[in-house]
Amino acid sequence: MAGRAVRLVLLAGVAALAGGSQGDREPVYRDCVLRCEERNCSGGALKHFRSLQPIYMSLAGWTCRDDCKYECMWITVGLYLQEGHRVPQFHGKWPFSRFLFFQEPASAMASFLNGLASLVMLCRYRTSVPVSSPMYHTCVAFAWKMDYFCASAVILHSVYLCCVRTVGLQRPAVASAFRAFLLLLLTAHVSYLSLVRFDYGYNLVANVAIGLVNLAWWLAWCLQNRRQLPHVRKCMVVVLLLQGLSLLELLDFPPLFWVLDAHAIWHISTIPVYILFFSFLEDDSLYLLKQSEAKFKLD
Repeated sequence: MAGRAVRLVLLAGVAALAGGSQGDREPVYRDCVLRCEERNCSGGALKHFRSLQPIYMSLAGWTCRDDCKYECMWITVGLYLQEGHRVPQFHGKWPFSRFLFFQEPASAMASFLNGLASLVMLCRYRTSVPVSSPMYHTCVAFAWKMDYFCASAVILHSVYLCCVRTVGLQRPAVASAFRAFLLLLLTAHVSYLSLVRFDYGYNLVANVAIGLVNLAWWLAWCLQNRRQLPHVRKCMVVVLLLQGLSLLELLDFPPLFWVLDAHAIWHISTIPVYILFFSFLEDDSLYLLKQSEAKFKLD
C-alpha cells in the first residue's frame, strides 16, 4: 500500500513533463487494461463479450478495448481516492459515469437542449420575420451554424453578423470582403488543429480573443444605439452574459457526481442566452423592415 502511494505521488510530480494524462500513465491502469484485453478481447472471450454487449453499445462503436479502459479507469480512480489524491484525468478527459453509450451524458443532453432551443427560436424567427427583412438570411444562416459548426465558427459568424449589422447594410462590399477574411481565418485555425497539432491551449486563447472582439464590437454598437433602439439592451445582456459564462470553460474540476463538469454547466447556462439573442434578432429585423418600408414609401 505504501509503495503504491509513493508511486502515485511521484507520478503526479512528473505529470507536466510527460505526454498523455496522469491517469492513463499510471502503471496500475496500464496493467489493468493489458490484463483485461488479454482476458476478454480475443478468441472465444471476445465472442462472449460481444454476445453480452447491448446492441446500442455496439452500434455506437464501443469496443472491448474501450470497455476495458472504462472499467480500469474506475479501478484507478478508486485507488487515487483511497490514497487521498486528487482525481486524475485519462486521455485528456475527466472520468465520467457512462449512461447508455454516452461517455459524457450531461454534456450530450445539454448540447441537445441547446440545439433544440436554437431550432425552436429559428422557427419562431422565420414565422415572425418576413424574408424581405434586410437581416433575414444572415440571421437564419447564423442559426444553422450554431447547430452544426464548432464554437470558433459560431463566434466568427457572430462577428460577421455584427459587421453586417453595423457596416454591411450600407456597404455590402465591405461585408463580403470581411466574410472572406473570416473564412480564411477559420480555415487556417481548423487546419492547424487538425493537420499540425491539436493544441487545447492555443484553441482556448484563440476563442477567447475572438470572443473579446465580438464583445467589444457588439457592445460598442449597442451603447451607441441604446437610446434610439431600446431592443439593443437585449443584445447588451447577451454579449455580457456569454463572455461571463465563457469563464466556465476556463475552470477545470472533476465532474460533480461524475456527470456534471464545467463544459456541461456552460452548455446548460447558454440556453436562455440564445433564446434572448434570437428575441433581439427578431426585434431588430422587424425594426429594419419597418425602416426599409418607410424609406421606400418616401422614395
